[in-house]
Amino acid sequence: MDTAFTAEQDEIRRTLRELLTKRSGPDEVRAAVRTAAGYDPQLWAQLSEQLGLPGLALPESYGGVGCGLAELALACEETGRALLPSPLLATAGLAAPLITALGTPGQQGELLPRIADGSLTCALAVPGGALAPALGLTDDNVGGEWAGGGRAGGVQARPGDGGEWLLFGEAGQVLDGHSAGLLVVAAHTGGFARSRTLLFLVRADAAGLTRVRQATLDETRPQARIELRDCAGWLLGADDAADVPGALAATGARAAALLAAEAVGAAGSALDRTVQYVRAREQFGRAIGSFQAVKHRLADLYVQVQAARSAAYYAAWDPAEGGLALAQCLEALRVVTGEAVQLHGGIGFTWEHEAHLYFKRATADELLFGPVHRLRAHAAERAGLFAARPAVAV
Repeated sequence: MDTAFTAEQDEIRRTLRELLTKRSGPDEVRAAVRTAAGYDPQLWAQLSEQLGLPGLALPESYGGVGCGLAELALACEETGRALLPSPLLATAGLAAPLITALGTPGQQGELLPRIADGSLTCALAVPGGALAPALGLTDDNVGGEWAGGGRAGGVQARPGDGGEWLLFGEAGQVLDGHSAGLLVVAAHTGGFARSRTLLFLVRADAAGLTRVRQATLDETRPQARIELRDCAGWLLGADDAADVPGALAATGARAAALLAAEAVGAAGSALDRTVQYVRAREQFGRAIGSFQAVKHRLADLYVQVQAARSAAYYAAWDPAEGGLALAQCLEALRVVTGEAVQLHGGIGFTWEHEAHLYFKRATADELLFGPVHRLRAHAAERAGLFAARPAVAV
């Protein structure tokens, strides 16, 4: 394993950091989240056209850049540093891998080039806001309990005319669901006896679809509640025999690596801002960063961020460890942002200061993709650490 980054990877990081430093400061972030889309469409177009960000990990045959998960993770680390509100995670991290894994050649040929050039944004909708268990991050997703089921609950699908399906139900906490041009909806079909979960494609202008943006703790991750009332959708894939839980789990592992990179980027930025502040803020005639107690706290945070960064980079190389890396990075982000608020003193608690933006990202991400102890517990279960040991004869 070669842990050194290539010149191309370093260039991706440098170019993106320079652009986001100019275009996505705290004031720009606050302005972007208050728009109807929840992000800056002009900046998204620039990231798509000039850097090919949404198509970074898509094959060149579909208009992508042809890089891998590592490059996309580096990009997510930089977007995490700036807390960039964008549809990158929902589109490139969740929907695109599912379309690549399950879609027919026709669906891939129609959708992936539009995702790669940034003209189409997507969102993954699962019932009950159960994103973490649906992606196999905090529990086994094979049973499908996360999606509701039976004759009621979740989203139900039944065959319609002309190859389309009719979907009925609702889903909450859909990342970028209010602005996405295409929804990938998890729904139950087959009735009570043969109930199974499949994925369906629903266009934003479909009749019977209602989308309402929800108030969220972290405004930089816009979420929506979607309602489907006999809404037309199309099955993702050629038939209903696809391994949907397996595809969701594989996508979840990759998404966990991206989220881990985002979290460590945010943690690193929060730490850097705190170090700058304690160097400038004076108390008792000297910079507060010169006090030994403050130095010790910052040193502990630095070690935690570096350990989390190593875990995130390893997960980008081996997505199977994504869940465990995500747990470590979310914990590091929570600790660092909490200390950042404390070390900034009274100003860190104010609405005008950017410290609260990072703290809210830490709290909201753990609520949406965790909690940390469940991520670790599921990783331990998969590793067989809780398996019953055979009795030893005495």
